[in-house]
Amino acid sequence: MVSAIYLDTSALIKRYLSEVGSDWVNALLGGQETPTSLTSHLTVIEGICTFARRRREGLLSPEDYLRILTAFDYDFRYRYDVVAVEPMVIDSARHLAERTSLRAYDAMQLASAWLANQRLVQAGRPPLTFICADDRLLAVAQAEGLLADNPNHHP
Repeated sequence: MVSAIYLDTSALIKRYLSEVGSDWVNALLGGQETPTSLTSHLTVIEGICTFARRRREGLLSPEDYLRILTAFDYDFRYRYDVVAVEPMVIDSARHLAERTSLRAYDAMQLASAWLANQRLVQAGRPPLTFICADDRLLAVAQAEGLLADNPNHHP
């Protein structure tokens, strides 16, 4: 059993939208032994942008959009351990950007996960697993020493 996970936006939105990997994410977050669930504060804006875009495109009704936002806001307040966007995250993301071909928010998400993992390991806890639906980002995460998994590989 995994004791801690870090979900980037591509994985976390599967909790609120029905797509490949959603059942796996819901089982992971809804089981009896739910792992500590971490994500970046940036996930808030990335998630809202995703939901709003789908509403504008007619893929979400106004009612579903409001229901999703309510659940998303509640979960951010009470369910997830949110990693703050602090100078250390920005510095780590900058170093990732210099060494890899990651986009800005991907670098920020990975830096947040990497730093959270370092804190866990230094506290004597098991390492976290980085959950992401982007194989390119997962490859970089693994190269940076993180355990990683893709919900899209668990349909």
